[in-house]
Amino acid sequence: MKKVIFLFTLFAFSILQAQILEPVKWSTSVSKISDTEYELVATATIESHWHLYSQNVPEDGPIATSFIFKGNANYLKKGNTVEEKGVTIDDPIFGMKIKFFENKASFKQRIKLKAKAPFKVDATVEFMVCDDSKCIPTEVDLVFNIK
Repeated sequence: MKKVIFLFTLFAFSILQAQILEPVKWSTSVSKISDTEYELVATATIESHWHLYSQNVPEDGPIATSFIFKGNANYLKKGNTVEEKGVTIDDPIFGMKIKFFENKASFKQRIKLKAKAPFKVDATVEFMVCDDSKCIPTEVDLVFNIK
């Protein structure tokens, strides 16, 4: 019950702060692997004293980072989005081992092209970023330009 009250308080406070604070900035890039395969790279630049949670967090933990790639007829996703190593700690607030990122994190998704003409891949990233006193759940739209 304490965790539920704590999470509700964090969530309520973070909604008020989310309009002001944006401790994570996202950028995108595209790397050509072959004539038919590309790698989409989403990079999070994280302000000091903040951390971004992994895509893989235990149940009842913080909001995991997740990517939704909007499908279109120009490509197919290959596998899942891959993340860097990060830092794993015993988190005293959530009472579990949690992986997170500090300063910078890159997430990579491979795609197979079905078309030769340039196009865009639209995606959304949902994540939670925390410092020592607050957490901010956020959703950001991303665009990857395939040329």
